[in-house]
Formats: sequence, structure tokens, C-alpha cells
Amino acid sequence: MNKDLTVGKPSSVLWKFCLPLFGSIIFQQLYNIADSWVAGKFVSQNALAAVGNSYEITLIFIAFAFGCNIGCSVIVSQLFGGKEYGKMKTAVYTAMIASGAVCLVLMLVGILGCDTLLHLINTPEEVFADSKLYLDIYVWGLPFVFFYNISTGIFSALGDSKTPFFFLAVSSLTNIGMDILFVTAFEMGVAGVAWATFICQGISCVLAVVVVMLRLRKIPAGGKIQAFSGNLLKRFAVIAIPSILQQSFISVGNIMIQSVINSFGTDIMAGYSASVKLNNLVITSFTTLGNGVSNYAAQNIGAGKLDRVKAGFMAGLKLVWILCVPLALLYCTFGKALMGFFMDAPTELALRSGMTLLRILSPFYFVVSAKLVADGILRGAGMMKQFMAATFTDLILRVALAFVLSGTALGSTGIWCAWPIGWTVATVLSITFYHKGAWSKKEV
Repeated sequence: MNKDLTVGKPSSVLWKFCLPLFGSIIFQQLYNIADSWVAGKFVSQNALAAVGNSYEITLIFIAFAFGCNIGCSVIVSQLFGGKEYGKMKTAVYTAMIASGAVCLVLMLVGILGCDTLLHLINTPEEVFADSKLYLDIYVWGLPFVFFYNISTGIFSALGDSKTPFFFLAVSSLTNIGMDILFVTAFEMGVAGVAWATFICQGISCVLAVVVVMLRLRKIPAGGKIQAFSGNLLKRFAVIAIPSILQQSFISVGNIMIQSVINSFGTDIMAGYSASVKLNNLVITSFTTLGNGVSNYAAQNIGAGKLDRVKAGFMAGLKLVWILCVPLALLYCTFGKALMGFFMDAPTELALRSGMTLLRILSPFYFVVSAKLVADGILRGAGMMKQFMAATFTDLILRVALAFVLSGTALGSTGIWCAWPIGWTVATVLSITFYHKGAWSKKEV
């Protein structure tokens, strides 16, 4: 069901829209969590390290898909809010064509360059073969990743956050079952984990694209609809490229950090792999809620209702902070038990290092969540320079400090300390930029 986010009480509208998004990202993360859990529980600790090691590289590919999702979603939201339905449909087709081309290039890069990337991050010999196998299968499934992301971006732009939730709930639960089946019954090892994800993502993608096209057909536009527009491509690129660069550089930064972690051995790698899955579940959830704020802001800006943007920011902030409380307490208190969920007979060093990461990061979820809500407003308004400035500040600080602090007496703990410093500085910048927006001059 399409939903106009420009009418109704801002806090109520935004919360009802964002909560299914939060549920969706939990199921989205189940794909990666299931892979790590099955690898660690039913294969070996080295298999867990291999999947976690590969995950940092897959994030580069996901960064491009995510950027295309945001570019399409923001432009379609603005056009939908402005009731320009003909241009909105053209924007959808244009985004799909452009995203398909980007996906093709990335597949070539992945097929030809995964070995090099694995060597660059100092992948240990004992996990290299499994890491490569996982990546090789993952790359062939990139079209599913791209077009599923575009489809969910369109659903969100139309104010529908429930349909993606249902798709993900079914496909993620199916993925867990197939992971276990392929690894235990068919004894496929890491390959079974990768193929299960490939199949489930493929089914989700096909269904999502079909449903979104049927949904678009029901929206009256009038006149002939263009299949491609150079002008809309430029608008798409203005949002998508900075988003891609943001996510790509974050992924590259994570790969650089992974290379530092790898130098501490497979125990630290396994501990990091398990704990970072839990951390990424939270950060990705907040990022997705920030995307919901982007859709809300874009629709209202497209409709010329700037007075609703400030109310949306406050509502989004309350929502993420309410979620921060149980998550921070859960990780600080039961982090070791949650990590044990991913590992069969983990070493004490692996558990201790992962638990240290969770205890350092979880109190700062209140900080980074505020940044991601502010970033959502900046993206929805097309303030991409400001958005990029805050994001790159965070990235540069985290990478630089990871290298510097890991060489001190802190060891691997120094790497974990880099996160909250980068988050805090970048949050100050994002909120400062938000307060300089045109809506700040409006009374809510």
C-alpha cells in the first residue's frame, strides 16, 4: 500500500513507516548472521573466520547497491510527494538501467579481482581457499542484490515499508533452513552457506521486482512514459554517487581495519567476526531508519512542506534512542553468550576480544544513531556535500586511529577504541549541518 508521508502527525507517520523498516533490516541481517552461525557451529572456527573475512569485501559490492537504492529512493520520493507521477515512473526505469550497468562492471571486477583483494587484506593461508570460494559464488548473485535493493528503495519512496518486510521475513527464515541443510545434510561446507544465500536472494529479488512493477502500473500517470531520461539520471547520480562513495570508502576502510585485525591471528579474527556481526546488526538498523527519515524528508520537501522536516528529525531521534537502550544493555550484559551463538568451542581469546569490542562500542550507539538520523535529513534534502564531509571525517579518523592505536600497548583493543572517536566527531558535524538547513528557520 502506497503511503503519502506529507500528511498526518509527523511523529506518528514516521514511526509507523520506520518500524517495519527496522524489522526488515533485522531479517536482512539474518542472511549474514545465518552464514556466520552455520559456518561457526557446523563447519569450524576457521570457516567462521573465512566468512567474516569475505564479508568485508562483499560490503564493497553492497555499497554500490545501497547507493543506487538511496539515489532511486530519494528522487522517486520527491517526485511522488510532488505528484509528478509520469516523471516518477521514468526515474524508476532510469535508475534500473543505470544500476544494471554498474552491477555488470562490478561482476567483472569481482570475477577478476577477488584474489587480489584477499591478498591485500592479509588473509591467512588457512582461510584463504574458503574465503575465495564464498566470494566467487557471491559475485554471481550480484544482480539479485542490486535489483532487490532498487525495488525496496521504490517501495520506501512510495511510503510502503511493509511489503519489503514480508519478503525479507520469508526469505531470511528460508535461508537459515537452507544453510543448515546444505552444510549438514549435503556436507557442502562454506560453499553450502554461499549457495543458500544465492538462491534465497534470487527468489526475493524476482518477487520484489514483479510486485513493484505491478504497483507502478496502478499509479495513473497520463501520456507516454519515457524509458530513460538523461536529466533524471543526473539527479539520480547526484544522490547515488556520494552515497556509493560513502559506503565504498567505509567498506575500504573496514578492509584496511580487517587487515590490521588479521595480523593478530585467527583467534582475534574469529572474535571480531562474531562481535562485528552483532554490531553491524545495530548500525545497519539505524542506517535503515535513517533511510526512512530520508524518504520522509524527501516527500515533504517535494511537497514544499519544510515545516514537517524538523518534527521528523525529532521523532526519528526519539525512535533510535528508545532502541539504543535495550540493545546497549543486551550487548554489555549478554554479549559473550550472543557471540557463543556463532562459534562452536570458541577459544577464550576469541571471546574476550569480541566482548571487549561490544563493551566499547555499545554505549556510543546513542551518539552514532543521532548522526544517522541527521544524515537521513541531509540526504533527503540533497545536501550531499555536508553528508559526505561528516562521513569521511568518521572514516578517516577510524582507519588512522586503528593503525596507530593497534601498535601501542593496547594491541587489538586499540582498534576497537577508534570507532567511538570517529563516531563522536562525525556526529557533531552532521547535527551542525542539519541545523543549517532551511527547515531550521521554520517553526514546527
